[in-house]
Amino acid sequence: MARLLMFVQLKTGFDIDRGPSWIGWVDFNRTWKTARFHGRELRRRRGFDSNFYDVETDEAFWLSGPKRDRTDTRYGPVTTDVDVDAREAYEAFLATGAAPGRERE
Repeated sequence: MARLLMFVQLKTGFDIDRGPSWIGWVDFNRTWKTARFHGRELRRRRGFDSNFYDVETDEAFWLSGPKRDRTDTRYGPVTTDVDVDAREAYEAFLATGAAPGRERE
């Protein structure tokens, strides 16, 4: 499994880009079609406003790499929680370079 530092936002039940969001570790399977985050199994979906869904609840999520300028949401200021176990890697990414798992990009 590949483990990447990602921006994750819950889309279901909220106005555009107003759902809770996190910076944290996401584990992907070898085909990149399944992701695991906060105990959820997320599967890839093609869509306009979401690109993954929870297989148990069908809730929609947006996953993407974090942005260095912290403008991860598209339409407004939303506080993004940084997971405790990802904080050090995220702060290093903001200060210096590529996100862990993306050193070659």
